Amino acid sequence: MEKKHRKYSTGSIVLSCVFVAISILWIMPIVEVIINSFKTNNAINLNPFSLPNGETFAGMANYVKGLTFGNYPFMKSAGYSVYISVISTGAILLFCSMAAWYIARVQSAFAKFFYYLCLFSMIVPFQMVMFTLTNTAAKLKLNTPWTIPVIYLGFGAGLAIFMFVGFVKGLPLEIEEAAAIDGCGPVRTFFNVVLPMLKPTMISVGILELMWVWNDYLLPYLILDITEYRTIPIHIQYLKGSYGTVDLGATMAIIMMAILPIIIVYMFCQKYIIKGVAAGAVKG
Repeated sequence: MEKKHRKYSTGSIVLSCVFVAISILWIMPIVEVIINSFKTNNAINLNPFSLPNGETFAGMANYVKGLTFGNYPFMKSAGYSVYISVISTGAILLFCSMAAWYIARVQSAFAKFFYYLCLFSMIVPFQMVMFTLTNTAAKLKLNTPWTIPVIYLGFGAGLAIFMFVGFVKGLPLEIEEAAAIDGCGPVRTFFNVVLPMLKPTMISVGILELMWVWNDYLLPYLILDITEYRTIPIHIQYLKGSYGTVDLGATMAIIMMAILPIIIVYMFCQKYIIKGVAAGAVKG
């Protein structure tokens, strides 16, 4: 028994070292962005992996320049990103949780067809539909920041409904039957009984969808008029000076400001992701 324990401990140490090394490699790009956001443009071009010193340290100048660079204000782009991300995530959580409850509780051919249709949407590459989507969005007037959440709802429904359906199937039906006996209709049963029990999956789905919408570049670039509406990922692309020159210091500063909010949200809520995914994996 003692020999087995020693082997197990050695194996744990080796695995820990491997995962630490992988974690360092995984986090290095973010560290490089942070370091280079405080360096001068020439220092980044000459040696991007060096630490800033007295000559190469730019302080907060890159952040100030990133906020004021060009004729399109960064705060306007940030406002569009916040609005699109919050509204899209909220719509996905509300409508997909309701649809998942219907699919899990109504045993009909239509419910099953709708569920498999949502799962099928998860495996369809975006490149197959992006050209027709652009024309359809223009015809339906969905090509503004105020209406693009409808498109995000369609693309985000597959994963959300998949996770919600798995969780709802694991909920005891007796609780909903008791609510019906007490006089609750379907709407009150969902919002007063089912929705509070969906909290773990709601948080995990919300974080995953929020990170996707916040970091998405291709869909807003194709749908929105980028001369008038720009999200943060699109704004970063246009941080160019005369003759196409790029100020890497300002770009790194803007990238850092873009990823910092989502990193903070993920760090505080990462435990709910694992909990919600595990809860959503219940088979009915």
